[in-house]
Amino acid sequence: MSFVRTHSNVSLYKDFMSIYTKEAHRDIFDDMLELLTFVPSFSKLRGKPNDDWIDRMSHVYTTSILIIFTVAVSSGQIFKHPIQCWVPAQFEESMERYTEYHCWIKNTFYVPMLEEIPENISERQDAEITYYQWVPLILIFMAFLFKLPNVVWRIFNGGSGMNLDQMVLFAEQTQLGSPKDREKSIKTLAHFMDKWLDSNVEKNLNFIYRTLAGMYLIILFLFVKVLYVSNAFGQLFLLNAFLSTNYSFYGFDFFDNWKSNRPWRDSPRFPRVTLCDFQIRQLQNVQRFTIQCVLPINLFNEKIFIFLWFWLIFITFLAACNLLMWIYLILLNTNKIRYCKKYLKMNHELYNKFDKVLCRKFAENYMRDDGVLVLRVISNNSSDMVVTDLVKELWSTFKNKYGQNTKTGEDVALLNPDVKANLER
Repeated sequence: MSFVRTHSNVSLYKDFMSIYTKEAHRDIFDDMLELLTFVPSFSKLRGKPNDDWIDRMSHVYTTSILIIFTVAVSSGQIFKHPIQCWVPAQFEESMERYTEYHCWIKNTFYVPMLEEIPENISERQDAEITYYQWVPLILIFMAFLFKLPNVVWRIFNGGSGMNLDQMVLFAEQTQLGSPKDREKSIKTLAHFMDKWLDSNVEKNLNFIYRTLAGMYLIILFLFVKVLYVSNAFGQLFLLNAFLSTNYSFYGFDFFDNWKSNRPWRDSPRFPRVTLCDFQIRQLQNVQRFTIQCVLPINLFNEKIFIFLWFWLIFITFLAACNLLMWIYLILLNTNKIRYCKKYLKMNHELYNKFDKVLCRKFAENYMRDDGVLVLRVISNNSSDMVVTDLVKELWSTFKNKYGQNTKTGEDVALLNPDVKANLER
C-alpha cells in the first residue's frame, strides 16, 4: 500500500514538474517578449516625418548602424573570449583566467614585434591601449549624438505655436482619402495654418518682434542643420580623444596602403597582438610578469572604425551640402516668392500683372519664412499635389481676407487701404 502511495506521489510530482516546467518556459518566453518590447522599432527610431531624407541619414540610418555595431561588439565581448594571453608554463588554469581578466581590465600596451620592449614603466603606460573595453559605450554614445539634433528639433519646433508633427502627418494622410474627404481635409489644414500665420503677426509689437515674426521655425531649422554638420564632422576628431589615437587621418592610411598595393599591416591604432604587465604578490615578494596577448576583438573593431571613418566623411558631405542648399532656399527672398508662384501657376491662379504683385505680398507678408518652410516640409514628406491644393486654399483665404478679386484686377471696397497702397507702389 505504501508502495502504491509512493508511486502515486511520484507520478503527481512528475505531473506537477511537467506543468511547472511548461509554465516556467512560458514565463521565460513572456519575459523575453516583454524585454523585446523595450527595444525601439525602426519606425519609432525614424521619429516624426517633419524633416528631409538627409537628416534621416544621420538620425535614423547612422543611429541604426551604430546600434547594430554596438550589439555585435558587445556580444563578442560577453559571449566569446575578447582576449587570450600566452602565459608561462607554470601557470595553472585558474592563474591563466586571472591573467586574461587582469589584462582585459587593466589595459595592454602595444610595441611593434621587431622593436624592443621599453624598460621604463612610464613609457609602457604611455603606449597603453585604453579603448577596447569601452567600444560598445563609445558606439552607443555616437548614436546618441547623431540622434540629438532631431531631438532638439522635435522638442523646440512646438515653440512656433504649431504642432508641426501633427500638421505634416495630417497632410500625409490626406493622400489616402476619397476626393471629398481629401478636399475637406485640405480646407481644414488651410484653416489651421491661416490661424497660425495670423497668430504670428500682432499689432503694437516692438521692432525686434516684428522683425523676427514668422522666422522662429527658420532660425531653429537652420540651427539644427548646423548641429547635423557639426556633429558628423566633430565626431571625426572626438574619436581621437576616445581612442587616444590620431583617428582623423585613419582613412588616409587606408588609401595609402590600397594605392601602394601593400597588404593591410597590423594597425597601431587597432593592434591585435599586445603586451600586458601585471604583478603577483606572494607573501612578501612581488613578482612582475610581462606577457603577450591577442585581442581578437580588434580584428572587428578595425573594420568597424574604418567603415565609420568613410561613413562620417560621407554624412558630413551630405549634411554640409544640405545646409548650404537650405541657406540658399531660405535666406534668398526671391526663392520664397518663386516657390509660392510655382504652385499658384499650377493652380492657374495668376491671371495678370496685378496677381503677380499680389503673389509677392502673399509670400512676403502672409506666408512669410515660417509658412513657406512648413510648405517645403510638407512637400518633402507627402507630395506636391497636397501642397498644390493647400496653397490654392491659402491663396483663396488670403484674397477673401483682403477682399481682392484677382480675376478682374478690380479693387473691392473691402480692400484694406494700407494693403492697396502697398500694391500700387
